[in-house]
Amino acid sequence: MKEIRFESPLAGELVELSQVKDPAFSGGAMGKGAAVKNPKGRVVAPFDAEVTVLFDTKHALGLHSEDGADLLIHVGLDTVKLGGEHFTAHVEQGAKVKKGDLLLEFDEEAIKAAGYDTTTPIVVTNAADFDRIAVTLDGKEIVTENKTDSAASSTSSDEEEYANLPKEERVAKLIWKYVGGKDNVRSAEHCATRLRLIVNDKSKLDEKAIENIDGVKGQFFAAAQYQIILGTGFVDKVFDAFVAGTNLGGAGSNKAEAYAQMSVTQKISRTLGDVFVPIIPVLVATGLFMGLRGAAMSLDVAFSENVLRMSQILTDTAFAFLPALVCWSTTKRFGGTPVIGIVLGLMLVAPQLPNAYAIASGDAQPIMMDIFGLSVPVVGYQGSVLPALVLGIFAAKLQKWLKTFIPDVIDLIVTPFLTLFISMLLGLLIVGPIMHTLELVIFGAVQAFLALPYGIGGFVVGGLQQVIVVFGVHHVFNALEVQLLATTGVDPFNAIITGAIIAQGGAAAAVAARTKDKKKRALYISSIVPAFLGITEPVIFGINLRLMKPFLYALVGGACAGAIAGFLHLAGTGMGITVLPGTLLYLNNLGSYLLVNVVGFAVAFFLTFSLFNPEKADEE
Repeated sequence: MKEIRFESPLAGELVELSQVKDPAFSGGAMGKGAAVKNPKGRVVAPFDAEVTVLFDTKHALGLHSEDGADLLIHVGLDTVKLGGEHFTAHVEQGAKVKKGDLLLEFDEEAIKAAGYDTTTPIVVTNAADFDRIAVTLDGKEIVTENKTDSAASSTSSDEEEYANLPKEERVAKLIWKYVGGKDNVRSAEHCATRLRLIVNDKSKLDEKAIENIDGVKGQFFAAAQYQIILGTGFVDKVFDAFVAGTNLGGAGSNKAEAYAQMSVTQKISRTLGDVFVPIIPVLVATGLFMGLRGAAMSLDVAFSENVLRMSQILTDTAFAFLPALVCWSTTKRFGGTPVIGIVLGLMLVAPQLPNAYAIASGDAQPIMMDIFGLSVPVVGYQGSVLPALVLGIFAAKLQKWLKTFIPDVIDLIVTPFLTLFISMLLGLLIVGPIMHTLELVIFGAVQAFLALPYGIGGFVVGGLQQVIVVFGVHHVFNALEVQLLATTGVDPFNAIITGAIIAQGGAAAAVAARTKDKKKRALYISSIVPAFLGITEPVIFGINLRLMKPFLYALVGGACAGAIAGFLHLAGTGMGITVLPGTLLYLNNLGSYLLVNVVGFAVAFFLTFSLFNPEKADEE
């Protein structure tokens, strides 16, 4: 066992690091050791060492002992803001010191009077190299055991045990071991990159061991799920091996469990995602058709009347009947009969009603109906989202309620009839007018915000979009994008989101470029590739957010890219695909799209490469 034991370099009260009012120290992110409360104003060398770091502000210094320990002594919290005032250094960086030599002096009373906590953390920053670290002062000793190496070695020995198995089976077995066994997993599913688990007891998880598994790119909790990043393609294989021989193969129970544990905001976002994600592929295809036609027309390609008409069928049908798609998906999501949702959605755009586009252009007028003395405009809802969304929810709930008392013998006839009849009247006379008015207000505000001068709207959205992804509420953008496409034919959010995504890839690329460890670099690069295809979870949770500063620099890159997209009024002809695949949505404006991507990547890469060193990520 490799151990280091030394006397505190300051006099005062020796306390556990957990008592330090700074999460970077109390959580162990800076290293392991102890802290001194109410320290006296002298710092002496606890052992023979070299002064490896001496900050200009003299509030902190680093020592490298003959035993190989890197010790950080940080006098007070946030005292860097004092700019060196009240501190006197008696050594220089690079100096060789003996145990007991005076290193620093400081005026603890003046520092307190300036409003700063003088509690001084004393941490071994390369704690992973030691199994046991002990700090003593006036007969008191604080000992911390470093379990990182043991966890890694345990993972390594377990991997040797399963070495003869296919990689996906080995990873699955190791995950089972470190999540606490089969009794601790309530349900399981997976997405494009992550294995998603609902666990019974979080305390049984060995997160460090899971992260050390060869093939795992990161792990985290989000939206009430424990999510393990495995990467595209590989996650499917691991999931199949993970659920083999269990009853966890169905995703329905997982979603129900996760939904029950979400916050209200997360529930709304997940519900919108469940509604709109199934119809996005159709809108992606439609957008591609529009992009191809626009590119061809910009090249002065002539179309015959029939060919143009056929292209309009490809590009206009999904949006003309958008309420049918939304109502179908909503009714299905809330447990109603999907075909009832389709019919209700079609009723909202029935040819007997005045066309919404014709009304907007002044070529048609609403049908006015008197309801209890009120004059209600009845119109078609081509391209609308909210009326179909609310009506789908109502119809599903109504159908379930009717089934509770209608006899089974007449259920097949009576329930659909009453559901359609009541929902149609409610939709055309009450829900439709109210929701359509609300819809106009909301999306008018969104458009006005995105149209703010100098790209301000794009700057804000681009800077915050990936933060929203981290909190798992990014599906709220789906409804906005669908409505913008339906009403304007283009989606400005797509261009802004693209800049935010490529910026995360740029920051991660800079981390990989500055990482000397070949294994880590290879792992980072494998996580970066999905970002160029529009999937950022591997780089966010596997690299950037874990190191924090790269994530923040990527937000700056996303904000800059979003500002340019907003300034240029750049918008895609579809939604759902970004970065390299998203190029197909900008064939008629490719130069501007490439500029947004280059700016997002370059700003994030430059800031991260210049200001962040992964080799010193744990140093203050």
